[in-house]
Amino acid sequence: MIVVPGVLDAGQVRDMRARLASASWIDGGVTSGHQSVRVKRNRQIDEASEDARILGSTILDALGRSALFIAAALPLKVYPPLFNRYGEGETFGDHVDNAIRIRRGSDFRVRSDLSATLFLSEPDEYDGGELIVEGSDRAIKLPAGDLILYPASSVHRVTPVTRGERIASFFWIQSMVRDTAARTLLLDLDRSIQELAAAGDPSSPALVRLTGVYHNLLRHWAEL
Repeated sequence: MIVVPGVLDAGQVRDMRARLASASWIDGGVTSGHQSVRVKRNRQIDEASEDARILGSTILDALGRSALFIAAALPLKVYPPLFNRYGEGETFGDHVDNAIRIRRGSDFRVRSDLSATLFLSEPDEYDGGELIVEGSDRAIKLPAGDLILYPASSVHRVTPVTRGERIASFFWIQSMVRDTAARTLLLDLDRSIQELAAAGDPSSPALVRLTGVYHNLLRHWAEL
Protein backbone atom coordinates (compact mmCIF):
# COMPACT_ATOMS: atom_id res chain seq x y z
CA MET A 1 0.00 0.00 0.00
CA ILE A 2 1.19 3.50 -0.82
CA VAL A 3 0.05 6.66 0.98
CA VAL A 4 0.03 9.75 -1.26
CA PRO A 5 -0.21 12.80 1.02
CA GLY A 6 -1.64 16.14 0.06
CA VAL A 7 -3.39 15.24 -3.19
CA LEU A 8 -5.90 17.98 -2.31
CA ASP A 9 -5.07 21.05 -0.24
CA ALA A 10 -7.25 22.35 2.59
CA GLY A 11 -9.09 24.81 0.34
CA GLN A 12 -9.92 22.15 -2.22
CA VAL A 13 -11.19 19.81 0.48
CA ARG A 14 -13.33 22.58 1.97
CA ASP A 15 -14.86 23.47 -1.42
CA MET A 16 -15.46 19.80 -2.21
CA ARG A 17 -17.16 19.18 1.13
CA ALA A 18 -19.41 22.22 0.61
CA ARG A 19 -20.59 20.93 -2.76
CA LEU A 20 -21.07 17.40 -1.44
CA ALA A 21 -23.19 18.75 1.43
CA SER A 22 -25.86 19.86 -1.06
CA ALA A 23 -25.53 16.89 -3.43
CA SER A 24 -28.18 14.18 -3.84
CA TRP A 25 -27.12 10.87 -2.30
CA ILE A 26 -28.31 7.42 -3.35
CA ASP A 27 -27.84 3.84 -2.15
CA GLY A 28 -24.18 2.84 -2.47
CA GLY A 29 -25.15 -0.57 -3.82
CA VAL A 30 -25.53 0.83 -7.34
CA THR A 31 -21.82 0.29 -8.09
CA SER A 32 -21.48 -3.09 -6.37
CA GLY A 33 -21.19 -6.58 -7.75
CA HIS A 34 -23.55 -9.38 -6.76
CA GLN A 35 -21.39 -10.41 -3.78
CA SER A 36 -20.29 -7.06 -2.40
CA VAL A 37 -23.77 -5.54 -2.50
CA ARG A 38 -24.74 -7.94 0.27
CA VAL A 39 -22.19 -6.48 2.69
CA LYS A 40 -22.32 -2.82 1.63
CA ARG A 41 -24.23 -0.18 3.58
CA ASN A 42 -23.35 3.36 2.57
CA ARG A 43 -24.44 6.19 0.26
CA GLN A 44 -22.98 7.64 -2.95
CA ILE A 45 -23.68 10.47 -5.33
CA ASP A 46 -24.81 9.42 -8.80
CA GLU A 47 -21.72 9.03 -10.99
CA ALA A 48 -23.59 10.63 -13.89
CA SER A 49 -24.45 13.77 -11.90
CA GLU A 50 -22.98 17.23 -12.50
CA ASP A 51 -21.57 17.20 -8.96
CA ALA A 52 -19.66 13.98 -9.64
CA ARG A 53 -18.33 15.30 -12.94
CA ILE A 54 -17.09 18.62 -11.54
CA LEU A 55 -15.58 17.18 -8.36
CA GLY A 56 -14.08 14.24 -10.23
CA SER A 57 -12.34 16.58 -12.65
CA THR A 58 -10.77 18.44 -9.73
CA ILE A 59 -9.37 15.18 -8.40
CA LEU A 60 -8.08 14.01 -11.79
CA ASP A 61 -6.28 17.35 -12.27
CA ALA A 62 -4.73 17.00 -8.80
CA LEU A 63 -3.58 13.44 -9.53
CA GLY A 64 -1.85 14.66 -12.67
CA ARG A 65 0.23 17.02 -10.52
CA SER A 66 1.21 14.34 -7.98
CA ALA A 67 4.63 12.92 -8.81
CA LEU A 68 4.25 10.18 -6.19
CA PHE A 69 0.88 9.06 -7.51
CA ILE A 70 2.21 8.86 -11.07
CA ALA A 71 5.37 7.01 -9.99
CA ALA A 72 3.46 4.53 -7.83
CA ALA A 73 0.47 3.87 -10.09
CA LEU A 74 2.00 4.41 -13.56
CA PRO A 75 -1.57 5.16 -14.66
CA LEU A 76 -2.84 4.30 -18.12
CA LYS A 77 -6.50 4.97 -17.33
CA VAL A 78 -8.28 6.27 -14.22
CA TYR A 79 -11.95 5.58 -13.63
CA PRO A 80 -13.76 8.90 -13.00
CA PRO A 81 -13.79 9.39 -9.22
CA LEU A 82 -16.88 8.41 -7.24
CA PHE A 83 -17.92 9.73 -3.83
CA ASN A 84 -19.34 7.95 -0.80
CA ARG A 85 -20.32 8.62 2.77
CA TYR A 86 -20.72 6.37 5.79
CA GLY A 87 -22.87 7.49 8.70
CA GLU A 88 -23.33 5.79 12.05
CA GLY A 89 -23.86 2.05 11.64
CA GLU A 90 -22.85 2.04 7.98
CA THR A 91 -20.05 -0.24 6.78
CA PHE A 92 -18.68 -2.24 3.87
CA GLY A 93 -17.77 -5.83 4.70
CA ASP A 94 -15.07 -8.02 3.18
CA HIS A 95 -15.04 -7.83 -0.61
CA VAL A 96 -12.83 -7.75 -3.70
CA ASP A 97 -13.34 -5.02 -6.29
CA ASN A 98 -14.62 -5.99 -9.73
CA ALA A 99 -11.81 -6.79 -12.17
CA ILE A 100 -13.32 -4.60 -14.91
CA ARG A 101 -15.15 -1.35 -14.22
CA ILE A 102 -17.43 -0.05 -17.01
CA ARG A 103 -18.72 3.50 -16.84
CA ARG A 104 -22.48 3.39 -17.07
CA GLY A 105 -23.87 4.51 -20.44
CA SER A 106 -20.49 4.52 -22.19
CA ASP A 107 -17.84 2.22 -23.62
CA PHE A 108 -15.23 3.50 -21.15
CA ARG A 109 -13.78 0.60 -19.20
CA VAL A 110 -10.86 0.11 -16.83
CA ARG A 111 -9.07 -3.01 -15.66
CA SER A 112 -8.85 -2.40 -11.92
CA ASP A 113 -5.19 -3.00 -11.09
CA LEU A 114 -5.25 -0.52 -8.20
CA SER A 115 -7.94 0.82 -5.93
CA ALA A 116 -7.72 4.30 -4.42
CA THR A 117 -9.45 6.02 -1.52
CA LEU A 118 -9.07 9.78 -1.14
CA PHE A 119 -10.17 10.86 2.33
CA LEU A 120 -12.32 14.00 2.59
CA SER A 121 -13.17 13.83 6.32
CA GLU A 122 -10.60 14.49 9.02
CA PRO A 123 -9.88 11.50 11.30
CA ASP A 124 -11.32 13.23 14.37
CA GLU A 125 -14.67 13.80 12.64
CA TYR A 126 -15.68 10.16 12.97
CA ASP A 127 -14.99 6.95 14.90
CA GLY A 128 -14.65 3.65 13.09
CA GLY A 129 -14.63 3.80 9.29
CA GLU A 130 -11.08 2.46 8.95
CA LEU A 131 -10.01 0.83 5.70
CA ILE A 132 -8.64 -2.65 6.38
CA VAL A 133 -6.72 -4.40 3.60
CA GLU A 134 -6.03 -8.12 4.01
CA GLY A 135 -2.34 -8.82 4.50
CA SER A 136 -1.64 -5.49 6.16
CA ASP A 137 -1.56 -4.83 9.90
CA ARG A 138 -2.62 -1.20 9.39
CA ALA A 139 -6.05 0.32 9.89
CA ILE A 140 -6.10 3.15 7.34
CA LYS A 141 -7.62 6.46 8.41
CA LEU A 142 -5.86 9.36 6.75
CA PRO A 143 -6.10 13.17 6.98
CA ALA A 144 -8.46 14.86 4.53
CA GLY A 145 -6.75 15.33 1.18
CA ASP A 146 -4.52 12.25 1.52
CA LEU A 147 -4.92 9.15 -0.65
CA ILE A 148 -4.20 5.45 -0.18
CA LEU A 149 -3.36 3.15 -3.12
CA TYR A 150 -3.72 -0.62 -2.72
CA PRO A 151 -4.13 -3.67 -4.97
CA ALA A 152 -7.69 -3.99 -6.25
CA SER A 153 -7.26 -7.77 -6.06
CA SER A 154 -7.00 -7.66 -2.26
CA VAL A 155 -9.81 -8.50 0.15
CA HIS A 156 -10.63 -5.28 2.01
CA ARG A 157 -13.37 -3.68 4.10
CA VAL A 158 -14.48 -0.48 5.80
CA THR A 159 -15.24 -0.95 9.49
CA PRO A 160 -18.58 0.32 10.88
CA VAL A 161 -18.77 4.03 11.65
CA THR A 162 -19.83 4.52 15.26
CA ARG A 163 -19.76 8.34 15.44
CA GLY A 164 -19.88 11.12 12.89
CA GLU A 165 -19.54 10.68 9.17
CA ARG A 166 -16.80 9.42 6.86
CA ILE A 167 -16.75 11.07 3.42
CA ALA A 168 -14.33 10.00 0.71
CA SER A 169 -13.73 9.65 -3.00
CA PHE A 170 -12.87 6.27 -4.47
CA PHE A 171 -11.81 5.07 -7.90
CA TRP A 172 -9.74 2.52 -9.78
CA ILE A 173 -6.60 2.70 -11.90
CA GLN A 174 -5.47 0.62 -14.85
CA SER A 175 -1.70 0.74 -14.72
CA MET A 176 0.68 0.61 -17.66
CA VAL A 177 2.41 -2.14 -15.63
CA ARG A 178 -0.12 -4.79 -14.62
CA ASP A 179 2.15 -6.83 -12.33
CA THR A 180 2.24 -5.56 -8.72
CA ALA A 181 5.78 -6.81 -8.07
CA ALA A 182 7.08 -5.10 -11.22
CA ARG A 183 5.40 -1.81 -10.26
CA THR A 184 6.92 -2.02 -6.80
CA LEU A 185 10.41 -2.58 -8.23
CA LEU A 186 9.98 0.39 -10.57
CA LEU A 187 8.82 2.63 -7.72
CA ASP A 188 11.79 1.61 -5.54
CA LEU A 189 14.15 2.23 -8.45
CA ASP A 190 12.59 5.60 -9.23
CA ARG A 191 12.84 6.71 -5.58
CA SER A 192 16.48 5.64 -5.44
CA ILE A 193 17.29 7.57 -8.62
CA GLN A 194 15.64 10.71 -7.25
CA GLU A 195 17.49 10.45 -3.93
CA LEU A 196 20.85 9.88 -5.61
CA ALA A 197 20.26 12.80 -7.98
CA ALA A 198 19.40 15.09 -5.05
CA ALA A 199 22.45 13.98 -3.05
CA GLY A 200 25.06 14.10 -5.81
CA ASP A 201 25.74 14.90 -9.45
CA PRO A 202 22.57 14.23 -11.48
CA SER A 203 24.65 13.96 -14.65
CA SER A 204 27.04 11.28 -13.34
CA PRO A 205 27.46 8.34 -15.74
CA ALA A 206 26.35 5.83 -13.11
CA LEU A 207 23.12 7.73 -12.46
CA VAL A 208 22.48 8.07 -16.19
CA ARG A 209 22.90 4.29 -16.58
CA LEU A 210 20.58 3.66 -13.63
CA THR A 211 17.97 5.96 -15.16
CA GLY A 212 18.34 3.98 -18.38
CA VAL A 213 17.69 0.75 -16.49
CA TYR A 214 14.45 2.24 -15.12
CA HIS A 215 13.18 3.28 -18.54
CA ASN A 216 14.23 0.03 -20.20
CA LEU A 217 12.38 -1.99 -17.55
CA LEU A 218 9.33 0.24 -18.00
CA ARG A 219 9.61 -0.19 -21.76
CA HIS A 220 9.76 -3.98 -21.26
CA TRP A 221 6.80 -4.22 -18.89
CA ALA A 222 4.46 -1.46 -20.06
CA GLU A 223 1.19 -2.27 -21.84
CA LEU A 224 -0.33 0.60 -23.79
